[in-house]
Amino acid sequence: MPHQQRPTLGIALVVLMSVCFAGMDTTVKYGGLFLPVLLMLWVRYATQALAMTAWLALSSTAGFRAAHPKFQLVRGMLLLGTSAMSFFGVQHMPVAEFTAIVMLTPVIVTMLAAWVLHERVSPLRWALVVGGFAGALIIIRPGSGLFGWAVLFPVAGTLCYASFQVLTSKLSALESPYTTHFYTGAVGAAVLTPFLLASPIDIPAVLHAASGPHLSLMLCVGLLGTFGHLLLILALGFAPTSTLMPFVYVQIVSAAFFGWVAFRHVPDAFAFVGMAVVAVCGAASAWLNVREASSRRPMSPLAADTITD
Repeated sequence: MPHQQRPTLGIALVVLMSVCFAGMDTTVKYGGLFLPVLLMLWVRYATQALAMTAWLALSSTAGFRAAHPKFQLVRGMLLLGTSAMSFFGVQHMPVAEFTAIVMLTPVIVTMLAAWVLHERVSPLRWALVVGGFAGALIIIRPGSGLFGWAVLFPVAGTLCYASFQVLTSKLSALESPYTTHFYTGAVGAAVLTPFLLASPIDIPAVLHAASGPHLSLMLCVGLLGTFGHLLLILALGFAPTSTLMPFVYVQIVSAAFFGWVAFRHVPDAFAFVGMAVVAVCGAASAWLNVREASSRRPMSPLAADTITD
């Protein structure tokens, strides 16, 4: 039974979701000082798989059966690639700047829609594309030596996630969002397991040497990622997608705040300007993407998922 429309509650849930993902990225960056990043990445997906297994086992409206297993596999792989770029990328860049560049995803989706799907793109949408890239260049400042090769992580993550968005927008209505989130975690954990076992990481030794707080941080990574996506699904039951999507850019503000709390890092004036430009252009692009998609057919919670995890 659909929820009654309650836009304020929906916005509050999306804001909380954005805080969860900013907190996860900051936790990953801090945890990387003590724990193997690959192990944290595995825990993030294994936690989601276990949590969604319990959720589906208790659910009467969704199950484990996938109508399109190939879609689940490809979608899971694309999101895993995005997460890998994020987990390893924040080890080399401040969380706020990294987050702002990744938030170019709706802008990249516009380009892919034009080039790959041959969809018509309005002059306003192209202006937002140019503006978004200008904001990213202000943050990165090529030639400044601020981040160097590390900018390849958010750039690759953004391209991967934009591809994920295009695929999801075409096929998301075919599956339950809860079932798909289960397979997202299961695919990620299954793919990462052999890599983790083949790596030089001595897992028993790492876990034995880790302190209680460090192990708690690793668990928090998985819980924040899983909980964040569930918040999005719940939010979309209370408010239209076009109302909610601009508020995902609270993640940039949250990332800047957590980066200051954890690492005393404050973006410089140029970075703040670039973040503002990316946020405005990205939020406008996301809103236009959602409005046009929903005018063609009802928007699925999966298709509205514009946050990397």
